Amino acid sequence: MADIKPIGKALFLREEELRRGIELMFFAYRDFTGEADSILAEQNMGRAHHRAIYFIGRNPGITVSELLAILNITKQSLSRVLSALVETGHVEQQTGPEDRRQRLLYLTKTGTELESRLTEVQGRRFARAYREAGMTAVEGFQKVLQGLLDSETQQQAGDVARSRPPRGTPDR
Repeated sequence: MADIKPIGKALFLREEELRRGIELMFFAYRDFTGEADSILAEQNMGRAHHRAIYFIGRNPGITVSELLAILNITKQSLSRVLSALVETGHVEQQTGPEDRRQRLLYLTKTGTELESRLTEVQGRRFARAYREAGMTAVEGFQKVLQGLLDSETQQQAGDVARSRPPRGTPDR
């Protein structure tokens, strides 16, 4: 287990408490993804599709390169996912206005509806948990999640969280 020894009253650093946190994270992830997985299964999609749809929806006009960096998957894996999403009419690609090699990604109406449905079920779960825990606990929870991220991922999550002006909407 981790090479962490309790210091003074820091009983939350005991091995048993650390293991309890790990277990809760596993269970929370299972339940958090479960409802979304059922919706995705109806569409013959998986979690990689979900992540792509989510981040394209949050960042209309995101480039393939930017999406690759966020998802941290291989080009080949993203290519399979994007091909399926384009083929099923959830995502459309446009060439970049300055660089024609650039592919900008947008959700279609169908993609937006699926993203909304998935985010709604997961958002309800977060809203309930946040309401029950209260603002102080939510702030603490978010600090803990930040602390679980590698420093590079912390930077990336901060970049993604900052709003940026939309790159325009797809031609329809």
